[in-house]
Amino acid sequence: MPTRNRTSHSDQPTSDVPTEATAPSETARRLFLRRGGASLAAALTVGSASSVLAAGPNGADTNQVKLPLIQDPDTEQKEETPDANLPPDERVGYAIVGLGRLSLDQILPALAQCKYSKVAALVSGDRTKALRVARQYGVREADIYDYQNFERLADNPRVQVVYIVLPNGMHKEFTLRSANIGKHVLCEKPMANSAADCEAMVRAMKRANRKLMIAYRSQYEPMDRMIVKMVKEKQLGLLREFVAGNSQNVGDPGQWRLKKSLAGGGAMPDIGLYCLNAARFLSGEEPLEVVASVHRPENDPRFVEVEESVHFILRFPSGFTATCMSSYASHESRFFRLQGSKGWVEMDPAFGYNGLRLRHGMLVEGKSATTELQIDPQNQFAREIDHMSVCVKDDIQPHTPGEEGLQDQRIIDAIYESARTGRAVKLAQPSAPTRGPEPQQETF
Repeated sequence: MPTRNRTSHSDQPTSDVPTEATAPSETARRLFLRRGGASLAAALTVGSASSVLAAGPNGADTNQVKLPLIQDPDTEQKEETPDANLPPDERVGYAIVGLGRLSLDQILPALAQCKYSKVAALVSGDRTKALRVARQYGVREADIYDYQNFERLADNPRVQVVYIVLPNGMHKEFTLRSANIGKHVLCEKPMANSAADCEAMVRAMKRANRKLMIAYRSQYEPMDRMIVKMVKEKQLGLLREFVAGNSQNVGDPGQWRLKKSLAGGGAMPDIGLYCLNAARFLSGEEPLEVVASVHRPENDPRFVEVEESVHFILRFPSGFTATCMSSYASHESRFFRLQGSKGWVEMDPAFGYNGLRLRHGMLVEGKSATTELQIDPQNQFAREIDHMSVCVKDDIQPHTPGEEGLQDQRIIDAIYESARTGRAVKLAQPSAPTRGPEPQQETF
């Protein structure tokens, strides 16, 4: 798509409708780019070396097909042929445990787009539903299990990874059961309902010598990866503040997300976690202290057991702070802004499955400039799942292992303690890094 420039003063809202092209020296510009993440990162980080790793597990490029360029690479964005898929019989097989909304609406469709992964089995308490889903995705009837005969997966060589998509309070049980039958685990976030449960999950998987990855899909999303790169290359200067919000207005009071035993809490562990984790992985720092408050209205049947909303402030060693809020009773809103001494970057909307937008503010030729970056839709679930498959194939530690989920849960526990006591709570620094190697950036 051609680059379009338009006037935009940094202190005023801007329209999404392009106007006549403006001269490069005007006060601000907005750059619209569509296509892949690597080229987009290059547009944002002019003059910096690319940190994109070779894509795919070992041997995945055997069947790669390269095509000659049609357009002039000196003046046009480079055309990118997708990286090669593994043959179907060489892909890592996943057993999807739980056939609720996330599995049906996002995970199973994403597996159909994966390059190195495939659905190999289904685990559900509703066999009729499981049979219907199996017919859609080519899963054999023999590869359908229920929660009682889950251990029979041990005898299924088609399954290497168990993907746990159950209520939070069930994550520990099925991680331990997966470890006992020798399967790797990809577990939805939040990792569990307490730090003690998370620790038990990490220990069990280490004893079984199997990989445990927590499904922090935003850490695999291309725009978020670009921001991580900007921070590492000091393009924003010294980080000062992070402000984030993630809210939605929940309905049915009977849903499991509003039951403390199943969810662990209300807005905080479900959607507030996105703000918390983003503050950590985007900054690359770990907080020293948190102060928080929660609200639970007495007359709302949705919030008999869990909080409606949470507000917390994290303080980091460098002086950087993160102010975050999340609510189960506000109209949908998902955003963050990361501010530094030389510039800022924001996503609004942020955290969602699609439709993300990134804006970057900095000084250009002595004028405040705002740049907006857009890319073609990227399936975050496919990238996340394929990362796990690469780790299994090549024996690599996942980028978001159990230790990453454990660290978030320790902070969540402290957030609730601060809200209960009305005092700031000190946080211990992790004894070792909580994240593994940077994820590869495949071209889909």
